[in-house]
Amino acid sequence: MGKIVSIVYRPDSVPAKPADHFSRVPLQAATLVTDYGIEGDRKGGNPSRNLNIMAQETMSELASEGFAAQPGAMGEQIVIGELGENFNQLPEGTQLKIGAQAVVELTSPRTGCERFEAIQKKDPKDAVRRLGMMARVVQGGPIQIGDAVTVLQDVRVRHD
Repeated sequence: MGKIVSIVYRPDSVPAKPADHFSRVPLQAATLVTDYGIEGDRKGGNPSRNLNIMAQETMSELASEGFAAQPGAMGEQIVIGELGENFNQLPEGTQLKIGAQAVVELTSPRTGCERFEAIQKKDPKDAVRRLGMMARVVQGGPIQIGDAVTVLQDVRVRHD
């Protein structure tokens, strides 16, 4: 079982797209909204990618390689620690329960973009399969730092 170690978002009051960093504001608690993302987040609403979730262990690894990896610096919204398995290897379709009632479904690995490269001053290819996962909120609910994160549905194909 993992836990939430960081929640960040971009409210309307934060200027859009500064050249040298992702605009993110830290939160102690938030509400996940079904098919949207974090309530009040300007980044929410994309049907297939409501959230960007990363693993704390991966962020530490990327920091040791010279990436800026403080909360929000990688463009993520939620950081999970201590999940007990390699978060970046979880397949698309895996569902995670976050807190008492929220459920997200992993939709695709995050690949990085030109903006990521401009801010980090590093090629996203240097972090392939380590930039977290995009996710869709399938059941909304309140979340907060320290909340438990558990894998509900792992869709890996078994080869028995």
